[in-house]
Amino acid sequence: MKRLLIFLLLFGVTVISFSQPSKPTFLIPLSPRLANYQINVTLDPVSKKLAGRETLTWRNSSNDVIRELQFHLYLNAFRNEQSTFMRESGGQLRGDEIDRNAKQNPYGSIDIVSMKVRGGETLAYEFIHPDDQNRDDHTVIRVPLSKPVGPGETIVLDIAFRAKLPKIFARTGFSRDFFLVGQWFPKIGVYESVGMRYQAAGPGKTGQWNCHQLHANSEFYADYGVYDVTMTTPKDYWVSATGLFQSEKLHSNNTKTVRYHAEDVVDFAWTASPHFQVVNDQWKRPTGGSVSIELAMQPEHLHQAKRYSDAAKAALAYFDKHLGKYPFPNLTIIDPPLHAQGSFGMEYPTFITAGSAWFLPSGVRFPEEVTIHEFGHQYFMQLLATNEFEEAWLDEGFNQYYEGRILDATYGPRSSQIDLFGFGMGDLENSRDSYVHQDNPAIGSSFGNSWQLPDGQYGVLTYSKTATWLRTLEGLVSRPVMDEIMQTYFIRWKFKHPDGQNFIDIVNEVVPKRLGTKYGPDMNWFFAQALYGDNVIDYELLSLKNRKRDGKQQCVVTVQNNGDGKFPVDVLVHFDNGRESRLFWDGKGRQHQFTLTQNAKAVWAKVDPKQTIYMDTNMNNNSLTLDPSTAPAAKFAAKFLFWIENWMQWLAWLA
Repeated sequence: MKRLLIFLLLFGVTVISFSQPSKPTFLIPLSPRLANYQINVTLDPVSKKLAGRETLTWRNSSNDVIRELQFHLYLNAFRNEQSTFMRESGGQLRGDEIDRNAKQNPYGSIDIVSMKVRGGETLAYEFIHPDDQNRDDHTVIRVPLSKPVGPGETIVLDIAFRAKLPKIFARTGFSRDFFLVGQWFPKIGVYESVGMRYQAAGPGKTGQWNCHQLHANSEFYADYGVYDVTMTTPKDYWVSATGLFQSEKLHSNNTKTVRYHAEDVVDFAWTASPHFQVVNDQWKRPTGGSVSIELAMQPEHLHQAKRYSDAAKAALAYFDKHLGKYPFPNLTIIDPPLHAQGSFGMEYPTFITAGSAWFLPSGVRFPEEVTIHEFGHQYFMQLLATNEFEEAWLDEGFNQYYEGRILDATYGPRSSQIDLFGFGMGDLENSRDSYVHQDNPAIGSSFGNSWQLPDGQYGVLTYSKTATWLRTLEGLVSRPVMDEIMQTYFIRWKFKHPDGQNFIDIVNEVVPKRLGTKYGPDMNWFFAQALYGDNVIDYELLSLKNRKRDGKQQCVVTVQNNGDGKFPVDVLVHFDNGRESRLFWDGKGRQHQFTLTQNAKAVWAKVDPKQTIYMDTNMNNNSLTLDPSTAPAAKFAAKFLFWIENWMQWLAWLA
């Protein structure tokens, strides 16, 4: 998103309203449906406040007796400067900052007015701080129960709440008369029983609530459920939301109530504005059936609606073919105004926000990139629902990898992000660049609680590094085997909250089955370095020599690893008679020397000729030649200089 924002600093927006057709609800349960919500909410567009009533029906799927509930109150992250989110972030996200000098109150909050057990007691609550003991943070509460919820039992709570939306700078809130309402209601945490993700052991051990505070570098984690939500707004506001539109009722006081219904989802978000222009499209699945696409556009971006829908169709087709079927009948894409740029690029079930600018040429593919990226979250954030607090790489990193695959397949691997004035940049290539061009690529691992990763490294470690090591894994095992790994993971774990070990177990199941013992009995050596470690790979073709020994022509190739990572790698040697030899090094040790006896002289050699080890931090030292005119590295350097020259011309044109 930082790359997108660079190109969106100059554009304004306005918008209008159309009627919405009624749509059917879903039929077959796909998930456990543990946390189910009925919410009625009213938006006051002047005060930027919400008044809501929520009925939560929660089922205890564990074997434990639950004596307290825990809830997220995410909007309290914006309550004041003392919340954990504000302390950690300094009041900014992705380059956008809270407007402390705004005429309207830029802060946000949520308060529970009352909470009652249906047909029972009124409940009290207290704020807790499970991550950092910051007593000024009010984003998590515990609710003691005098009557516990036994295994398999259900509790129904009636909750009244009120909220003040923040001025948008971080995913949710208002900007003028545009509203993106996300993480806006009291939301129950996830109870993790023994044998789920919580690794308690021993007799008498029970599970625990997974209900983290909102951090500067964390997103969300929730159980599946059914949402039935009515939103009351001014009647001239267009409303789009998670799930399927059900009905609209006009009132005599110039308001209306819109109802949406969503099943088997982990969250619910909505948007409202009097300015949207709506475009409807459809993706037809080759095997039958279709997905309806609704685009809520800014008027000045209307000519770019096709770019959004074409990108969404490319993503739908690619994921359907290479990972698994998108099970929902619809997708809503929101195009926010520039003054609400803090809402660009965000994902909710069946509902994503994108971002564009009126003048962006077709060769600058940021609208396509953000659409494909946010749609990809439907698989990892929604259909798999991994824990974005604790293992953000399972969502952001996997999604970044697929973003690159889809963009590169659709627009070309050397120009999928930018194809302008002779300059091209591919998406996977750019992810790799973000990782390898760190001042210190060994700064940390992708694994760990998102708020505890090294300062300033969350984006690189969870997005770029993970995408790069996934591409390396693909290179080692082949694209077909990688697809089998990912399809097995998706089919086996959808709607079940998998963790990293679940993924690794599948890799260790599929790779030996398909490749035998090529890489040993399992791939744990790979994950120890790429995921859990901070190992760096830098293969270098150190020397290439021809010599005569005992009257025979010999070629001596020396390969060196300048890093501490140990991955197996191929070496390709090309001879002056046109023949080639492919050699193999297990990557262990500092150097390895090959001596080949041939009836020809070596012309050039290259370590990792197919760029299998995508994590290699310096590919420019991977080859050597004894004939500079045929040097692969020289050809690449010439092309790169041409790119740079044209890139600078393009920047000058922008200025």
